[in-house]
Amino acid sequence: MAVHALGSPTSPPQMTDLQRRLIVVLAATVLILAMGTTWYVLIEEWAILDSLYMTVITLTTVGFGEVHPLSPESRFFTILLILLGVGTVAYSLSSLGEYFLTSDIVERVRKRALLRMIARMENHIIICGAGRVGTTAAATLQEIGRDFVIIDTNAEVTEELSNQGWTVLSGDATRDETLIEAGVERAGGMLVSTGSDSDNLFIVLSARALRSDLLIVARSVDASSESKMQRAGANKVVSPHQIGGRQMANLILRPNVAEFMDHVTLNTGLELWLEEVTIGENSPVAGLTVVEADMRKRTGATLVALLRGNDRIMVTPDENTRFEAGDELIALGTKEQLKALDELIGAPVRPLVDS
Repeated sequence: MAVHALGSPTSPPQMTDLQRRLIVVLAATVLILAMGTTWYVLIEEWAILDSLYMTVITLTTVGFGEVHPLSPESRFFTILLILLGVGTVAYSLSSLGEYFLTSDIVERVRKRALLRMIARMENHIIICGAGRVGTTAAATLQEIGRDFVIIDTNAEVTEELSNQGWTVLSGDATRDETLIEAGVERAGGMLVSTGSDSDNLFIVLSARALRSDLLIVARSVDASSESKMQRAGANKVVSPHQIGGRQMANLILRPNVAEFMDHVTLNTGLELWLEEVTIGENSPVAGLTVVEADMRKRTGATLVALLRGNDRIMVTPDENTRFEAGDELIALGTKEQLKALDELIGAPVRPLVDS
């Protein structure tokens, strides 16, 4: 005996409002054309082509003369046909105009254009949350010329930021579809900065599931959430309150040092930057010692520190330290000096931005 699976049959696709309106307009037009053509064929005994031609020029009110002389009855019918044609055109224009004015078609067109622009981005930063932390991070990225996409659920906020020229996507960052639309597969990193730790946790989980190698920096409002976010996949967890408190303490205890760090990590107009660069497998300096590479003399940039290994311990390089692939160097210099360092090492430098 055959066993049939239970379930409702697949329902046919639903007709859209625009399709319904177009069908009504088309049906009314065809009906009037058929009615006019039939009248002239039966009453005036004209050929079908002459009857159809007379109906069309009557409905379109182009002002051409009669195809053949009309009887009084047909003249009265032609007047009625003109009124029907004008009424049908007026209804068609008002119906379609109402649809385009009241529907979200303009918003859909704008979103498709936005998604096409995001699809052209590479190595950009995704910022989840357009609060004070997220917008401050976005402003910093804009200062250094780094592409970014902001995701937020507040339509008013996204529209305001979009009017400023920022790339803003209105949507829920906890959904995989939204992250994919933001280009998570091609992104260079993600800043998760909503005001809710639970939302941040879900976003980190979703992003890590989509990209195992994505650099994720997450905001934590509650200190107890930091370990959860790290277990969920965040590379770094930042507490703005702790950072703000430390910065205030440093401004009291070491005001000159704190001011110097602001200058070299942010675009404050001073021609001095603190940057980091990774030595790749094919870098010309891989395998050379600090003396052999002679970065200071060849580029003018000062090598401040070297980070090596999974433990991320900072090693102060001496003259005999040998560079290895995967080493991350922190260097200090002007933009020209750091560009020369970039060319020497063969890898793009990345600004150390204060988050």
